[in-house]
Amino acid sequence: MAAPNPSTDPNTNIPEYEYADVNTKVFHIGSFRNEWLNRLMPSNYSYQQEDEDTFDANFAAEMGISAETLSDLKSVCSPDSLRCHAEDQQPDTEVVPPNSTLRTLEQRKKRQDYRASLKVSKNRHDLYADELERLTVGRKPEAVVDVVPEGEVILTINVYYSVTFENFSTARPHITLLMTGSHSLAELRDAICCVSDLQVCGEFSNTPDMAPEFISKDLYKSAFFFFEGVFYTDMRYPECQDISMTVIEWAKSHNFPPYSQARMEDTRFAGLKVKVGFPYLYCHQGDCEHLVIITDVRLTHANDCLDKKLYPLLTHKHRVTTQRCAVCHVYIGRWLTTNDQFAASDPCLFCDKCFRMLHYDAQGNKIGDFMAYPYVDRGAFN
Repeated sequence: MAAPNPSTDPNTNIPEYEYADVNTKVFHIGSFRNEWLNRLMPSNYSYQQEDEDTFDANFAAEMGISAETLSDLKSVCSPDSLRCHAEDQQPDTEVVPPNSTLRTLEQRKKRQDYRASLKVSKNRHDLYADELERLTVGRKPEAVVDVVPEGEVILTINVYYSVTFENFSTARPHITLLMTGSHSLAELRDAICCVSDLQVCGEFSNTPDMAPEFISKDLYKSAFFFFEGVFYTDMRYPECQDISMTVIEWAKSHNFPPYSQARMEDTRFAGLKVKVGFPYLYCHQGDCEHLVIITDVRLTHANDCLDKKLYPLLTHKHRVTTQRCAVCHVYIGRWLTTNDQFAASDPCLFCDKCFRMLHYDAQGNKIGDFMAYPYVDRGAFN
């Protein structure tokens, strides 16, 4: 990704390491794309694959060898020369040979035996991940207008858990997304799933059957990204407020360098200056903060998902252990109670069934004195 030999040009847009194997120096994404396109021939990034004869001729010319030498190399280096069995007698690759001394095969056999002992070979999360990959890798759109343009830049973006989620806030990303250079920061914001956006405001112990009119994301729409000294705020809706002003005014009063502002809906990734591997900030719901790290910037190729309607493209989602009901220990918690004389702890989680059986009579009347709040589990995104 980064150039191994640092350039002496301070205005270069080729990524160079600022800290080895950690992050690059600042570069402009759109200019980096143009640098690649200026150096490559259109055939290098075209989606159209060369036929075998044309490829062989170009390869021989570039390597400076004759056609006869290339033919010999193809026969010697062919995968067919590695076969141990006849082509019509291929062994089952899933069967591990008995008494194998290879460590890799020993570990594979142990893994197969473990999976065979399970009642379910794959859980729903693994099945979902397999389906996600199968439906997107190399997918071509039906309409030509929906094809990702040749030479477009693709960014790999890791979004981490909120910093309040201590277990995984810094260890592993919550989701990994692929986005093109033509996407705006607002589209990245809409693709980020956070449980705090689904929280329901209010106390519902007297009216547990009343459906809430809104969730937090509908009420508190303000948010911002922070990249390289610039606050990119979401101002798409009349309810949006510039919540970055609090930080900017504090920085001014403490003699920090001035920060600038821009709208995230008007900012494309191709126009950003960033460092690959460097942690940036996404803040929403007032104080729910996430680290955002761009881990890769590259050009598209023929094996990518070329249907631009599927972008932002989710490629990874981390699974979280769900919080079970404190009574039955079977169902996911749906209600959080406080000051509850029937609860074993304060606060306490209940599934919907146990909550109603314990706190309401047969006619649905409230029993005792307690406060109840709808609870959205972090495993809701599993």
